[in-house]
Amino acid sequence: MTDVRSKLRLLALGAALSVLACSDSASPPAPAPAPPPAPAPPPQAPAPPAAAPTGSAGSAAAAPDAARGKLEFENYCVSCHGPRGEGDGPVGLALNPRPARLGDRAYMSSKTDDYVFQVIKNGGASVGRSPLMAPWGGSLSDAQIRDVIAYIRSLAH
Repeated sequence: MTDVRSKLRLLALGAALSVLACSDSASPPAPAPAPPPAPAPPPQAPAPPAAAPTGSAGSAAAAPDAARGKLEFENYCVSCHGPRGEGDGPVGLALNPRPARLGDRAYMSSKTDDYVFQVIKNGGASVGRSPLMAPWGGSLSDAQIRDVIAYIRSLAH
């Protein structure tokens, strides 16, 4: 009788091991096969040639826009130069020397766009003017500076 019990115990143990060996928790799932590589995209037709720039010679960007320049002027320049470019902004009134009077036609007609560009981009000291005129080249792109110059030119009356 003990021999039968021993055999039954061994049989039960074997069955339990078989169940464990076949269950999902006993073995990790096989990794999913890697997806096939995506097909290469078809070659695209070359882009049409760009239209010739409408700005001045050598300009690769759009023509300067005084309306866009006004927005930048209001954000960056009004505090010193004032809303009409008279050098009477709230900060400008406390500066010595006072900011340039950008609305003064005689003064502005003596300055080239390249000169004004240099002053705005690199600051007053870059052209021998007041170092209190901050360089805005880190905040404004070249195109934005050209827009500001277009607006400044519209102030000179």
